[in-house]
Amino acid sequence: MTITEARAFQVDAAIHSAEIEGLTVTPGTRADADSYIAGTIDSHELVDRVRARYGLS
Repeated sequence: MTITEARAFQVDAAIHSAEIEGLTVTPGTRADADSYIAGTIDSHELVDRVRARYGLS
C-alpha cells in the first residue's frame, strides 16, 4: 500500500466514523483532507486547519 493509499484509507475511516456519530464533514474539511491525501499538507497541518475552522485553536 502506498502512502497515498494509506492516507486515503485513514481519511475514509475518519469520515465514516464521524458519519456514524451523526456528524457531517464539510466541503472545506474534505478539501483539507484531500490535500493531506495528496501529500501537500501533513497531518499536523490538517489538524491545525480543522481546529481553526471550528474555533478550537
